[in-house]
Amino acid sequence: MDQTVNRSVELSIKPATKDLGGFQVRRALPDARRKLVGPFIFFDHMGPTQFAPGAGIDVRAHPHIGIATITYLFEGQILHRDSLGYEQLIMPGAVNWMTAGRGIVHSERTPIALRERGSAVHGIQSWVALPLQDEECDPSFEHYPAGDIPATSVDGADIRMVIGSGFGVTSPVRTASETLYAEIDLGAGVALAAPPAYEEQAVYVAAGAVRVSGRDYAAGTMAVAHADATLELFATSDSKLMLLGGARLDGDRTIWWNFVSSSKARIEQAKSDWKSGRFDPVEGESDFIPLPES
Repeated sequence: MDQTVNRSVELSIKPATKDLGGFQVRRALPDARRKLVGPFIFFDHMGPTQFAPGAGIDVRAHPHIGIATITYLFEGQILHRDSLGYEQLIMPGAVNWMTAGRGIVHSERTPIALRERGSAVHGIQSWVALPLQDEECDPSFEHYPAGDIPATSVDGADIRMVIGSGFGVTSPVRTASETLYAEIDLGAGVALAAPPAYEEQAVYVAAGAVRVSGRDYAAGTMAVAHADATLELFATSDSKLMLLGGARLDGDRTIWWNFVSSSKARIEQAKSDWKSGRFDPVEGESDFIPLPES
């Protein structure tokens, strides 16, 4: 094996396919071999999917604790509604940063107008675990339109700095810990080095094919770097990547369904609270996802 690969890439992840009620996603994190990359504890690749007229995404109201969620679209639209009273249409390139903290409930659905005529969706749903001091913070919601997310070009690569700093630009998205998240478009034959300032990093190939530090990765795969390593990227075809990571989280986390915490007892409390209806509801929505049996 190429020695560059040994120095730079610790792990290759082929996501598991999950069915979310008739809509399939590819789940790269958590993986049995790697739960976290920086603060990222959950990473779902949605689509690209074309819905027929009348169909769409219907993620019913469900709860979270201990995390912030990030919905990022390449194509399509999703309507977000939550128990704080926010209703926000998510457009491609925009960022919804929803902090669950001690608890929040939200739903995500295809807007009615798109559902009537049929639509496409393609994007990433990810979660970042909150630092210990923020696990039980008050829930909150922030939306950043696509125009607020800085874009730049480096050596022929088109980059949008979704969260964090790199490639000479800094995102306005406020986070609880050091976080890196960038959308990168590479034309065939274009090379790019990932920013070296982040302790943990991974790159996910959303489309195309990329050589990462000497090893080839097809669409739908993730390369996780060794700590403090620099990932060298080379597109073997036109490609879309998501670069993710940040500082190592301050301790282990338990993840059960939509709940994340450093305390297993806190997870049990959240399960009881949801089953007993003690979470705040999403106003105007009576349909919800019941607590799983396991």
